[in-house]
Amino acid sequence: MKEKRNLSGIYFRYNNENIVFEELSEEEQDKILDTKDVDFIKRLTKMLATTIREIGEEFDIKLHQ
Repeated sequence: MKEKRNLSGIYFRYNNENIVFEELSEEEQDKILDTKDVDFIKRLTKMLATTIREIGEEFDIKLHQ
């Protein structure tokens, strides 16, 4: 079983369980996103971008090109 990291803090209720978005399978993510409007998707995207930026800053991660 994959380790649960809870990185984003963006929880959804799925199958009677609270689970963070990034730990859902792609199929499960699609089921949730299919029920949401554009504004929700924009907010979710911004929250995930913030999380990625914070992780990059915390661990000094840079892409080398």
